[in-house]
Amino acid sequence: MTIYNFDKIVDRKNTSSLKYDFGPERKKRDDLLPLWVADMDFKLPDEVIEDIEKRVKHGIFGYTDPKDDYKTALRNWYLKRHGFEIKDNWNVLTPGVVYAIATAIRALTDKGDAILIQQPVYYPFAETVKQNGRKLVNNQLVYKNGHYEIDFDDFEKKIISENVKLFLLCSPHNPVGRVWTKDELTRIADICKKHDVYVFADEIHSDFIYKGNKHTPYISLGEEYTGKLIVGTSPSKTFNIAGLQIANIIIPNEEIRRVFVAENEAAGYSQCNAVGLTATMSAYTKGEKWLDELIEYLEGNVSYVKDFLKEKLPQIHLIEPEGTYLIWLDFSEFTDNHKELEKLIVDEAHLWLDPGIIFGRETALFERINIACPRKILEQAMTQLYEGVRNHDSSL
Repeated sequence: MTIYNFDKIVDRKNTSSLKYDFGPERKKRDDLLPLWVADMDFKLPDEVIEDIEKRVKHGIFGYTDPKDDYKTALRNWYLKRHGFEIKDNWNVLTPGVVYAIATAIRALTDKGDAILIQQPVYYPFAETVKQNGRKLVNNQLVYKNGHYEIDFDDFEKKIISENVKLFLLCSPHNPVGRVWTKDELTRIADICKKHDVYVFADEIHSDFIYKGNKHTPYISLGEEYTGKLIVGTSPSKTFNIAGLQIANIIIPNEEIRRVFVAENEAAGYSQCNAVGLTATMSAYTKGEKWLDELIEYLEGNVSYVKDFLKEKLPQIHLIEPEGTYLIWLDFSEFTDNHKELEKLIVDEAHLWLDPGIIFGRETALFERINIACPRKILEQAMTQLYEGVRNHDSSL
């Protein structure tokens, strides 16, 4: 029996929501249904909200650091959900995972050093590399038969030829929805160890894994692979608290942790968000049932989109997600012009999605859709997509 109601629609307009309130500034119109940025339209469970309210009613929000109860909540969550134990001294708090990636880039590499990513990938990876004056190197994922794989030969060749210093791993992968297998991750780890490459494993989506798949934490591959490893984790995706700005950056190696902390402090960051600390601790101790039910609901959303496209828009192909609440749609059978595709999405379907070109040039004919919303909103979005396509091409 389910406890939580994910069908309830919560009005998020006029809350300074990046997702809902910035259409005029970002898209030059205010009539778009937004399914773009990766935050969810679901409220926290009441038991977590109650803990936050209790903290707020205290009324004082001074400088705050985690105590043992926070460390215990974090350790127990990752031990139960992912099967590995975080040592208390491994964790470094930051306001976010992207912030931590930028910090790691500055701490572990020099200006002009090469950093490897795997496009199509979460676009701040490339932006952060370039903005910090490093050389961007791409190991393009291979798209074949509706599935993405790693080109390991190219991966190693690029590391050697470009003298790569740092690899940014997205695991599970956003936007293609791959949950990398243990064998795939071990091959990555072996190559990076062989060539003395640092690894930053962004595992922020690791709590969203669908049936038949299993997330393998990079840190669980063995101690031989953790000497040059940083793992980025956060409750911000799992419990939709990105606005509370807290991330747990796991660094097993003492020396890497020291230089990361030094760079973190040089950026002026010290204590964490007081309410974020409470929300994280509460969610990790009281939110497991809510998350389990949410994943089932998201699986239903995936099935709905899959069936809708099969019946009404068979020329648009869903890349079956193994994890994350983001789905990746291939429009290449429908059009060969990404500007025409974006015009269709915005002007005819009246949707605000993430265009594939921002994840890499090779995927300009794709769109990323956030399905972490009540079913009725998703139904409305797919109906608008269908009507937009039909109006665009009257032969359909």
